[in-house]
Amino acid sequence: MSEKEKQYMPQSTAGLIRYFDVEEGIKIKPQHVVAIGVGFAAIVIILKFLA
Repeated sequence: MSEKEKQYMPQSTAGLIRYFDVEEGIKIKPQHVVAIGVGFAAIVIILKFLA
C-alpha cells in the first residue's frame, strides 16, 4: 500500500494561504476552560460577599 500524497486545489487568487495545514497555538482541554470559568465565578462571588 502506498501513502496518498496531499493534493491541493490550484490557487485562484494570488497570496492565498492554506490555513488548515497550520496547527499552532495553545491547546486547552474543554475541562480546563470550564474549571477556569467556575474558579473565576467563585472568586467574584466571594469578593462580592466580602465587600
